[in-house]
Amino acid sequence: MRRTMTDGGERTVRLTVMGTTDLHGNAFNWDYFKNTQYDDAAHNDIGLAKISTLVTAVRDRIAADRHAPRPLLLDAGDTIQGTPLAYYFAKIEPITGGHLHPMAAAMNEIGYDAAALGNHEFNYGLDILRKFQRQLDFPLLGANAQDWTTCLPVFPPYVLKKVHVPGEKPITVGILGLTNTGIAIWDKAVVEHKLKFGGIVELAKLWVPRVRRAGADVVIVSAHSGIDLSSSYGDALPVPENACALMAETVPGIDAVLVGHAHTEVAERFVTNMTTGEQVVLSEPLKWGMRLSLIDLDLEKVRGQWKVVGRHGQVLNANTVAADPKVVAVLQKDHDKVIEYVNSKIGTCKEAMSAATAPWEDTAALDFVNFVQGDAVAKALAGTPQASLPVLAIAAPFNRQAAIPAGDVSVRDVAGLYIFDNTLLGVTLSGSQLKDYLEFSAQYFKQVSGTGPFTSDQVTNAPTSTAPNGTPDYNYDILGGLTKPLTYKIDVAKPAGSRITDLAYDGLVVAADQQFVVAVNNYRQSGGGNYPHIKTAPVVYNRQVEIRQLMIDYVTTTGTVDPAAFHTGDWSLVSAGAPIVISASGG
Repeated sequence: MRRTMTDGGERTVRLTVMGTTDLHGNAFNWDYFKNTQYDDAAHNDIGLAKISTLVTAVRDRIAADRHAPRPLLLDAGDTIQGTPLAYYFAKIEPITGGHLHPMAAAMNEIGYDAAALGNHEFNYGLDILRKFQRQLDFPLLGANAQDWTTCLPVFPPYVLKKVHVPGEKPITVGILGLTNTGIAIWDKAVVEHKLKFGGIVELAKLWVPRVRRAGADVVIVSAHSGIDLSSSYGDALPVPENACALMAETVPGIDAVLVGHAHTEVAERFVTNMTTGEQVVLSEPLKWGMRLSLIDLDLEKVRGQWKVVGRHGQVLNANTVAADPKVVAVLQKDHDKVIEYVNSKIGTCKEAMSAATAPWEDTAALDFVNFVQGDAVAKALAGTPQASLPVLAIAAPFNRQAAIPAGDVSVRDVAGLYIFDNTLLGVTLSGSQLKDYLEFSAQYFKQVSGTGPFTSDQVTNAPTSTAPNGTPDYNYDILGGLTKPLTYKIDVAKPAGSRITDLAYDGLVVAADQQFVVAVNNYRQSGGGNYPHIKTAPVVYNRQVEIRQLMIDYVTTTGTVDPAAFHTGDWSLVSAGAPIVISASGG
């Protein structure tokens, strides 16, 4: 029922607020790097075309009740970065040239009411972002995106929406948008001396009362910030990265929060505000258009004013519906153009680079990944106190099937070497911490004696207490230098924890107190794999740039890839000091 009567005879109406977040350039259920329909282990579907079908079904259901108010549709940010579709219309055929951004076209077609800025909105610069903003038929909100000098918002902080209720006064819904403060670090080159980003909690305390005074009966916050208190940037900023629960708990006057940024699925979570005792409902619809949040707010008239008296949240799964043909029709030409792009030549390679043997021997393929990571961090640190430190990089052999051919190289060829959407960070580690890290990584190998030959499955993917079925390839890390070689041996005849020998940088034994800058992906830096030291290491670089895109950009810029240029280190497997032989069969 959308319209009920309370025990006291008051009329209660239900307002539904639909929400998406972290769409990351996903319009269709398509994996551009694999050139096929998207699929994953959970058989999720992605993209705005499927979200549109869910939205239409909700709208039709509610419209069937002649007494129900019209539902609203919001987004919580990170819209224009993350897929080749988004990259193409930022870098190859930028929307500043006049083309309508496909995400704007899709969201306009679906009929969004408002969206919040995400941190990745800033990745391609302010010109692209402002053009995208102008192309939208709805406001792009960011109360804490402030002018560097005046501290005034440079995007609309909120919008008021009048929702018609048949036979009653309309409900005035205030939608406040807040974005992630980490933009100041991650896109420093774009925003420094132009924009600053106040804390989510602090700016909510400022703006929620203003939204109420402007006439809002209901206040919904669309926030590009995770629920649980944490910060990937440590104490580099005085305000937390993820703070939605804290905001709901400490800022009076919020009824519901559409959560973004954390890429998690939270159908419904309640937080009690410490001042009012009122509950706030929070919902986060995973990512990429996999889910649609539904936040239901029950309202009744109290002394002539609408008041929220009930809250509920749920998510709908995009894999239960077909794509909306109207959205498909709007975007088909853009989609086809990008498919052509990812299969196009962006450079050449002097020699083939294969990852087939990367788990057990030094390969140019993994050296390439490490070179690109280290190069990006080193360039970003120029002019900083860390610029004099040697730069290392960490990569894992994600995909044994990956290879870059000799001759012509496409976007898809490069992307195959890096199959995860990881972003790049730089941290500092000491020589002793580096040794501990490599010892932990070497648990990946089974303890064997003799020099073989062995099949790969006789040596790799050793079971551990945390990986009883065998350590996956993605949790085995290989380190290399950037300008000078890092060399080491792994003696698999020895027990785990005492296998690393001959660890040297530029031919000299690594000293325990020697300092290094280490390029690493966000998964590992945030604790993925439970490696020692890396999670607590000081972060000196974090711009939320995708490693895969850095690799594509490198090939596009240099034109010719020379595997010999990436070989700045060497590691090898030995048994009792003697080299061992491993074949590719098995494993």
